[in-house]
Amino acid sequence: MKDITKKYTNGEVTVVWKPGICIHSTLCFNGLPEVFHPSRRPWITPESSTTEAVISQVKQCPSGALSYYMNNAPEQNEEVSAESKVEVVKNGPLLVYGNITIKDHTGKETRKSRVTAFCRCGESRNKPYCDGTHIKSGFRD
Repeated sequence: MKDITKKYTNGEVTVVWKPGICIHSTLCFNGLPEVFHPSRRPWITPESSTTEAVISQVKQCPSGALSYYMNNAPEQNEEVSAESKVEVVKNGPLLVYGNITIKDHTGKETRKSRVTAFCRCGESRNKPYCDGTHIKSGFRD
């Protein structure tokens, strides 16, 4: 899967969306529908709400597909200073919270922080990461 990154700004905050790691939890548009509306293009309009509301909703993203940075600060790769935590999502992915390094079969290492969603259904086209295919495949566990 392509490593696509899209950015949307209201002038004060920029929302970053990485569709390749989105697990389609629907928390974004169910929590702030005036900003997140998947049936329209662009689907994220941060100018439709306050910066504080946008930041609060982006922080609810369980996969890390949504992130943000303040436009007046340099973009940073934020590391979390917390213990690692693993959560099994009913009928969904395995969420790993904290700073981790993933080493693929070729030896390439990828550093992740905050939260990473791993596929449990076996159907993802972006393994080992969840891409939301569990919803279409009817995965139950």
